[in-house]
Amino acid sequence: DVQLAESGGGSVQAGGSLKLSCTLSGTTHTRRCMGWFRQAPRKEREGVADIDADGTASYEDSAKGRFTISKDDDKDILFLDMNDLTPEDTAMYYCAADGADFCWIGFPNQFAYWGQGTQVTVS
Repeated sequence: DVQLAESGGGSVQAGGSLKLSCTLSGTTHTRRCMGWFRQAPRKEREGVADIDADGTASYEDSAKGRFTISKDDDKDILFLDMNDLTPEDTAMYYCAADGADFCWIGFPNQFAYWGQGTQVTVS
């Protein structure tokens, strides 16, 4: 079974930084696209960033310039570097993956595999 496990969440003050990690295991796909999503209390899930199999990244508007998505294919790890955090970034953050070369956070149903989430709280 494919499994995703997020880590790196926590509590920080506004203006601080966090680096989330997502470890992928059990996959037979040599190429994959991955993404980060988040869901705040009483809000719908929203996409944050995605990265295609070739490394091309895209971001939700509020993440541009503050967040960086990256991946280490050799170690099957996805990262999200988050800087200049604000209370509006408080949410449960989820990583997701799919065996396709290309994916888009605007179409979350494309992602076949999801992690359990890691909480980010900004005060």
